[in-house]
Amino acid sequence: MPSRTVYLPPKALELVREHAREGESFSATVVRLIKAGAHEDERHVLLDYLGSGEGPGDLGVNNEKYLGLKPWGPGEGPGGGR
Repeated sequence: MPSRTVYLPPKALELVREHAREGESFSATVVRLIKAGAHEDERHVLLDYLGSGEGPGDLGVNNEKYLGLKPWGPGEGPGGGR
């Protein structure tokens, strides 16, 4: 399975460790927490940090697809189908 390396600020690392379930891998915990946060629409919680701005050039227009909330269309894919 392909994977990506991402930077998590120290506070986010703390949260991941605090919310890990017995026997759950770090990656599985991160994915579970991201999914839970993505479905928490009514709270509108602002994060206390900002991203560095690094990432694929099409992230702004395809953010829901990168998050798995919408499917990629034919000929599309992460990074503009590159």
